[in-house]
Amino acid sequence: MYDKYESPLSSRYASDYMLNLFSAQTRAETWRRLWIALARAQSQLGLPVTPEQVAELEAHVSDVDFEAVRIKEKEVRHDVMAHVHAYGLVAPKAAGIIHLGATSCYVTDNGDIILFKKGLEYLRRELKAAMRPLAEFCLKYKDMPCLGYTHYQPAQPVTVGKRASLWLQDFASDLEELDFVIGQMKFLGSRGTTGTEASFMELFEGDEAKIDEMNRLIAAEFGFEKRFDVCGQTYPRKLDSLILNCLASIGQSAYKMADDIRLLQHDRQIEEPFEKSQIGSSAMAYKRNPMRSERICSLSRYLIIDAQNAAQTAATQWLERTLDDSANRRISMPEGFLACDAVLRLVKNVADGLVVNEKIVEKTLRDYLPFSATENILMEGVKRGGDRQKLHEVIRRASMNATAKMKAGEPWDLLEELSQEPSFGMTKAEMESLLDPKAFTGRSAHQVEAFVGKVMPLIQDEDIEVSIEI
Repeated sequence: MYDKYESPLSSRYASDYMLNLFSAQTRAETWRRLWIALARAQSQLGLPVTPEQVAELEAHVSDVDFEAVRIKEKEVRHDVMAHVHAYGLVAPKAAGIIHLGATSCYVTDNGDIILFKKGLEYLRRELKAAMRPLAEFCLKYKDMPCLGYTHYQPAQPVTVGKRASLWLQDFASDLEELDFVIGQMKFLGSRGTTGTEASFMELFEGDEAKIDEMNRLIAAEFGFEKRFDVCGQTYPRKLDSLILNCLASIGQSAYKMADDIRLLQHDRQIEEPFEKSQIGSSAMAYKRNPMRSERICSLSRYLIIDAQNAAQTAATQWLERTLDDSANRRISMPEGFLACDAVLRLVKNVADGLVVNEKIVEKTLRDYLPFSATENILMEGVKRGGDRQKLHEVIRRASMNATAKMKAGEPWDLLEELSQEPSFGMTKAEMESLLDPKAFTGRSAHQVEAFVGKVMPLIQDEDIEVSIEI
């Protein structure tokens, strides 16, 4: 097994569920179930397909002879017809009615739609599972002050939970989009070579109601109420673009969260999980690299770029059908699902084990808090009779002086310098009394509580196993 290339998404990152969902076995079984559904509907609607033939097809869903498929495909250069041939070998009485009136896209496209919907439902569960520990983290640290940053420069304080709520909000937006995409999933049905259903007009002798009923029966068998109103030979490739854009959006949210954690771990404020025997570097034994967050960013970047495949494919389809989508979709669509699956598993792992180094968070804030407090000091100085403009200039000069000393590695004390200015009318102790960190975090705690209160009901109901059964 080690002498041939294997995608790292398969060997290292994706879950067994997703690997099974997009396996050759599941795909082949899905095609066979589609052929059974077609035969069953045709039998019910009066075409020369017997219940016995349908039963024989049902008895041989899983016994796929991939070697027979391989040999036949090498001969006929057509994967669907190779599978039709292999199915006929194990169900000889039904061999003559397999794929009756259909074109290859009946199984390939409907099969993909079925698998994609299953994949989206699984990712929906995984997204909720990743959001739950993140929501709990937000609540736990909702009122713990920390230094805020704009342009990655020290700014007004926020709280640890408020910052994490920005990550959670991005994922909540993704959940909303994911629900929308699942709701947009439509079945193709059996529509013929150019989407006109002409072959079925022949088979059903012009009875259009029976054609509609056939497609309704097949779609219902796989849990679809909606079908595309019109199509060419394939379903509109805009659906693929809608799906991968949604998955890429999850990648964007995950990247933002992981990138923030990487920045904060540099300052030792917040750290991702680090196991007892974990090695951070082969050379520097002391290191605690944020490897999980880095992996999230790496895979998310791949996922974001992968979405361009579907966009390009949707844009370049010729008229009723062209085949330049096939090879691309075989790679880009499953790997988009596998990559998103891997990202969400990592996000959950990181969110489950985030470590807040509270003393470092407090020290980092304390170091910069005098700068944040200068506006409060200015207002208090004015209350005590000072000139607002003159006090502002004093604060500006003193702040620049303190910053210069900080950059030079020299000791500095901004409040001491400001307290020496008589026009403030305040002692250093009085200025320090204005430095309660919680006084500078505004409505952070309330915002977290209110937002998580909205999100929690949406993410608490998803411990059910998503079945791979078609």
